[in-house]
Amino acid sequence: MPHKIVSKTRISEDVFTADVETPLIARAARPGQFVIIAINTEYSERIPLTIAGADAEKGTIRLIWQRVGKTTSELSDMKTGDCISNIAGPLGKPTHIQNFGTVVCVGGGIGNAPLLPIAKALKEAGSKIISILGARTKPLLILENEFAEISDELIITTDDGSYGRKALVTEPLKEICRRQPKPNQVFVIGPAIMMKFCCDVTKQFDVPTQVSLNTIMVDGTGMCGGCRIEFDGKPKFVCVDGPEFDGHKVNFDLMMKRLGAYKEAEQKAHEMYKEHQCKIGLDKTMDDGRGTKDE
Repeated sequence: MPHKIVSKTRISEDVFTADVETPLIARAARPGQFVIIAINTEYSERIPLTIAGADAEKGTIRLIWQRVGKTTSELSDMKTGDCISNIAGPLGKPTHIQNFGTVVCVGGGIGNAPLLPIAKALKEAGSKIISILGARTKPLLILENEFAEISDELIITTDDGSYGRKALVTEPLKEICRRQPKPNQVFVIGPAIMMKFCCDVTKQFDVPTQVSLNTIMVDGTGMCGGCRIEFDGKPKFVCVDGPEFDGHKVNFDLMMKRLGAYKEAEQKAHEMYKEHQCKIGLDKTMDDGRGTKDE
């Protein structure tokens, strides 16, 4: 069943958000879960995308992604009214939501998208939310206003100092862990290397830390094994055992090696897609007469 893109907007450099019609998924989705999409049933690869929001009444889910490879580029070039062939979900285990007390939510880059519904749910459950949002530079920062609405304290960091504080997210995280009393819980979502170093910080202070992992996935049901990680010395599958795990027990070094397994093939596929775009003149016809290039 095709799923119509109800609205689509560029929210930062190469980052897009779209509301997509999926009535059944919208009613069942919970914070922390994801979907797997196939843009075209004939030739598309399947990629996981976190459910960044759901509206059960409208029957839509919110997807946020960054143009980094062939499939995300193809999705980025779609317009309002276009249809995604297949969306499977909601997949994965929902986030355990309760009033933890003081919760630090750390987001890096596109990781702010899956972190937002979790932070909202934690706030609604009565938790005090301290949000730390990091980006390489100001144009890459996303969802600042949404986090400002739900955060009791909001800290922005950029690698180049173009906005907020010039620092990595680990610096304010360490300062908050040193407070008395220290935070009760930390949630971290972002690049694998960022999550690893955040967990190194919180482990020093014995602060429980949950991470949401975005590994290679094909089927989303645990059969392909592509999302396998080492957790507490044992194999786990992110799609069915996660995507959230105790970050202090994840073997991030092994996970990052597995993430790089298909880099060369991914780059070739992306280059072929860009070359095909150019040949058919897609770049010249992106404006469809509705006065917008991205919607």
